[in-house]
Amino acid sequence: MTRTATLFRLLALLTAALFAADLFIGSASLSAGEVWEALTGRAADAAVIDIVLKIRLQKAVTALAAGAALAASGLQMQTLFRNPLAGPYVLGVSSGAGLGVALFLLGAPLLGVGARSAVQALGIVGAAWLGSATVLLAVAAASRRIKDIMVILILGMMLGSGIGAVVEILQYLSDEAALKSFVVWTMGSLGDVTADRLALLLPAVAAGLALAVASIKPLNLLLLGEQYARTTGLDVRRTRQRIFLSTILLAGTVTAFCGPIGFVGLAVPHLARMLFRSADHRVLLPASIVAGSALLLACDLLSRTLALPINTVTALAGIPVVVYVVLRNRSLF
Repeated sequence: MTRTATLFRLLALLTAALFAADLFIGSASLSAGEVWEALTGRAADAAVIDIVLKIRLQKAVTALAAGAALAASGLQMQTLFRNPLAGPYVLGVSSGAGLGVALFLLGAPLLGVGARSAVQALGIVGAAWLGSATVLLAVAAASRRIKDIMVILILGMMLGSGIGAVVEILQYLSDEAALKSFVVWTMGSLGDVTADRLALLLPAVAAGLALAVASIKPLNLLLLGEQYARTTGLDVRRTRQRIFLSTILLAGTVTAFCGPIGFVGLAVPHLARMLFRSADHRVLLPASIVAGSALLLACDLLSRTLALPINTVTALAGIPVVVYVVLRNRSLF
């Protein structure tokens, strides 16, 4: 068995173990038998069924999908912009999604949209898609005129800061109920994704991942530069559009439903590169997807144990990786 195959099996086993731990560990003490009975539909206690199926299982599935989505979008951004520090959060894509959600949440009371209505779920994800698409298209347009990738990175960060200022103004002008709803959203949470919202999140993430998989060969060609990719017959413009659409679906959807979860999209692709010692996206993409799911499941367990918001735990887990990349691995492309 090759080293890569062994690593994939170990990573898959780790992810499965963390997924199971997410079902068994929680504030309510349940035995393994009770959890298993709830999963198989044999539990008699309605409270146990609700805890396992409506809370823990939904949260674990959300972590699985969100981790995979953020890691895949981060890998695509790093390859497209040929910069190890690129990612949906750094380039302002998540901030754009956040602005869209802020405009919707803080304006929802004025529109008469209920707090838990289906209209709100659709409105949130639609606003996030629109916001992330706007920022991503602005960065892409600038990348056509500006060749220095560091300038593009700084531009994305400045866009994110500007969007943050606009969001603060909206918070200042909004009423107390809308402000509380938005502040809770900014803390990040995997537990607010209900079954109805999962029905929107999972298809969007699946579509984004399918686009990412379809972009594996073009991503490998882009590693050698756009000029070389063009000489091989690659339609760079169409490839960019596909990658942008994938990122909007992945990062925008996760940000809409789970809040701004940072550092997963930035750190996980580097973990995959260091672990698998490969730049081939046929290896890196599935490795990033599985590692992203494992990392977010682990962060969810830690956040539940320490009673902290999920984005604070992902930041604490991701910052050491980013610092290591900056200090030790400056030449990754």
